[in-house]
Order: sequence, then structure tokens, then C-alpha cells
Amino acid sequence: MNILWVVVSRPGGHACTSMETNERSNTMRTRDKRAVEKENKALSLRADEELFNRGNMDVADELFAASFMFHDPANHEDWHGPESVKQYAAMMRAAFPDLRYTVEDQIAEGNRVSTRYTASGTHEGELLGIAPTGNRVEITGISIMRIEGGRIEEIWENYDALGMLQQLGVIPPQA
Repeated sequence: MNILWVVVSRPGGHACTSMETNERSNTMRTRDKRAVEKENKALSLRADEELFNRGNMDVADELFAASFMFHDPANHEDWHGPESVKQYAAMMRAAFPDLRYTVEDQIAEGNRVSTRYTASGTHEGELLGIAPTGNRVEITGISIMRIEGGRIEEIWENYDALGMLQQLGVIPPQA
């Protein structure tokens, strides 16, 4: 239920309702929220571009919080801190020197950014004990990133690990 309160102004002044003031305040909050969501999306894009496409590991110290956590069901343990990001990105770039992450969709809501991506590359280096196969690999994945204070605090990642292993020839394709 909306209640209309009228604020009476001085003679010759403009009267303003409480409802109008609330609408302006909500509009400003919506603009602020959209600006933050846009910044968060840009941060997410920059992390993927710099780390995986360009191999710039130094950017991890700038973009990831010291308390950063990475959750991936394909890994046995969560990874912690910017150093773990550098290690992961370096491992992937060593295994796939022509690695390319392509963002297909990205949605921001508050302090979270969801990204649907495609990653591709040629397996020319060891990957988790798998000798180079020379096979071209393309997988899809989704990540959800939580950002606080302009830094990435947490990522939940899920990608087609089975498809990757099949493309590498480690696991036979499904019949």
C-alpha cells in the first residue's frame, strides 16, 4: 500500500511528495547498482583476458583478494589466494600454449558475476600427468564469481572435464 505524504513548501516554492523523493532515491540506487555490476563484469573479463588469453600472471595480485577461494568439483581441494590463481593459469597455459577463453554470456547481479565461456587450445604440454597429445580441445564451462571491494573473493567453477579428457584421448568417447 502506497501512502502519499505531501510536503508543503513556502509560497512560490515547489511542493514535493514523499513518494517522489523515494522514487528518486530508488532510481539513484538502481543506477549505482548497475554501475557496480558493470564494473564487476569488466573485472571478470579482465581476469580471463589477462590470465588465460595473454598469460599475464602478475595481474592476479591486483584482481584477486588475499582471502580468495576457488571451488571446482573436478579438483579434490579448494585453492586459496592469488598465488593459486597464478599456478592454475600457468598450468593451463603450459599445457595449452594457444589457450583462448571466449566469453559467450555474462550476467551480473549485485556482487556476483556469472560467465558462460568456451575454452580452446592445443594440448602441447603436460596437464595433470597427461603427456602432450597434440589434440585440439574445446570445452564449455560456467563460473560464478563473487566480488568484494573491487577484488575477486571467490569463484565456483564447473566445466566439461569429461569432454576434455575424451578429446585428449584419455577416456574413450561415449558410444
